Amino acid sequence: MSRRPRRTAAEPGPPRPTVSVCRGCCCGTPKIPGVDHPGQLAQLRRSLEGSATVRAVECLDACERGNVMVVQPSAEGRRAGGRPVWLGLVNDSHAVDDIVTWAREGGPGVADPPDVLDLYVFRPSRRIQAELEH
Repeated sequence: MSRRPRRTAAEPGPPRPTVSVCRGCCCGTPKIPGVDHPGQLAQLRRSLEGSATVRAVECLDACERGNVMVVQPSAEGRRAGGRPVWLGLVNDSHAVDDIVTWAREGGPGVADPPDVLDLYVFRPSRRIQAELEH
């Protein structure tokens, strides 16, 4: 049995944004060639240490847009109206650098994303969105 106290629904979420990196059936695999997938994840973890939570997740069911990442707001960002932002085709280090910059500045609801990230934003189905938020 864990001795870590459980968070209740009334308590605020984590104090920093979360970057979820798809590493399922397509993203993070040789199906998307020319990308150093382990290096990409390591770059995010190293660059965002102390600024954002980075987590590798199973398939986000948006394979046609691989590599997929979702930048989720911090508790402060959510209170300010921020919502998860889905990014697809994140297959170069410049895009990762822009994600790092935004997450360091606070992410959704706290800071505006670099304009170039508009090229990567997409809206998944409601079913997929709901699965990530739970």
